[in-house]
Amino acid sequence: MPIATVNPADGRTVEVFDPLDEAGVEARLARAQSAYESWRLTTFAQRAELMHRAAELLEQTNEQVARTMTLEMGKPLVQARAEAAKCAKAMRWYADRAEELLADEHPAEQDVKDSGGVAASVQYRPLGPVLAVMPWNFPFWQVVRFAAPALMAGNVGLLKHASNVPRTALALEELFARAGFPQGCFQTLLIPSRAVEAVIRDERITAVTLTGSEGAGRAVARVAGDEVKKTVLELGGSDPFLVLPTADLPAAIAKAVTARVQNNGQSCIAAKRFIVHADVYDAFLTGFTERMRALTVGDPMAETTDVGPLATEQGRSDIEDLVTDAVRQGAGLACGGTRPGDPELTDGWYYQPTVLTGITPRMRIHHEEAFGPVATVYRAGDLDEALAIANDSPFGLSSTVWTRDENDRRRCARDLRAGGVFFNGMTASHPAFPFGGIKRSGYGRELSGHGIREFCNITTVWSGS
Repeated sequence: MPIATVNPADGRTVEVFDPLDEAGVEARLARAQSAYESWRLTTFAQRAELMHRAAELLEQTNEQVARTMTLEMGKPLVQARAEAAKCAKAMRWYADRAEELLADEHPAEQDVKDSGGVAASVQYRPLGPVLAVMPWNFPFWQVVRFAAPALMAGNVGLLKHASNVPRTALALEELFARAGFPQGCFQTLLIPSRAVEAVIRDERITAVTLTGSEGAGRAVARVAGDEVKKTVLELGGSDPFLVLPTADLPAAIAKAVTARVQNNGQSCIAAKRFIVHADVYDAFLTGFTERMRALTVGDPMAETTDVGPLATEQGRSDIEDLVTDAVRQGAGLACGGTRPGDPELTDGWYYQPTVLTGITPRMRIHHEEAFGPVATVYRAGDLDEALAIANDSPFGLSSTVWTRDENDRRRCARDLRAGGVFFNGMTASHPAFPFGGIKRSGYGRELSGHGIREFCNITTVWSGS
């Protein structure tokens, strides 16, 4: 894939970028290493001052940043503005809390004596330059939720962004530079995917974080493992959305639509599999389908658009293949299943919001991630069956449950195999809560105190006298 800005709303190439050559990559790696040696010695207060400044600049340029994201990957402009605002919030959260989150820990006095020492502490020290391999679907947020904690911990960052969002990648580098971060603290590498391995293997890179596809995660983890370097992986998701008999059904239906089509359905933590108890199945399906059918598909720059184009032509083809396979094998098509008929949308990579029923394990969509506005609705006879369907997935990122029953809540919190369980709401990421998954959704955590410590050298400091 060329490094280029291609407008998914009309398929036109806006700008093509030349990738860095070996000398350009080497210069940035050297700059990162040099910056780290001084940045690691700065105080939390010094780092926080710059991070707050970055947040202020991002808020001042919110509209420009949002339009860049929408142009490059097609998310509705309203959602792009919200993404930029969320990034500023996360920057401030880490600027205000990093020192507390990384404060020295002191083992119990008795344990210190038992070890034969007179004093001991656990310190969180930075690792060095960290490579971030990031996706296009939340092109600012995915990067900031790595960069804010990493920089506040004293690390420096190198960003290899998705090749279809180069303007966003450069805007991120410019943001940190304008905020006053020293040269080399945060840099963008405009390189193709095939050049990533050499960067990972470079001795100056100490760790790697990746958000993306399972295939990309395997490739990065394989190389990093060979070099014995720390990795954090946030990969795909096929999150279940359980609706049980005591659910507030109107609220569940409304939130289900948002949860499925946010970001044009291109979110790892978007609800994708709707598992509904038989007692409320018919009512849920009717209401859900009506709302999905009523969504406005159109120009992502328009304020009234609910669903914009898919980010890439290949992404739309992948969704079409999953739907075609399911229908061919007997799935019911409650709505959608085609490209829009509007002639004004024929040049873009649009796809109608779609609801499928009667899904069986033979269908690819039962086990594969549907990265677009396509929902699968399952009927479950009881909670046991609902949990069995929910856990019958290679992924385990997050989950959502709608119920007022406390026994159901306890059971789901215990038995759902995922990195998160959200009750009577929608899965969302927030700086205060750890984010990540299990199974093929990856490992490690972003955000919260857990996230900032992922790229720290957890150091035991012990004294015998």
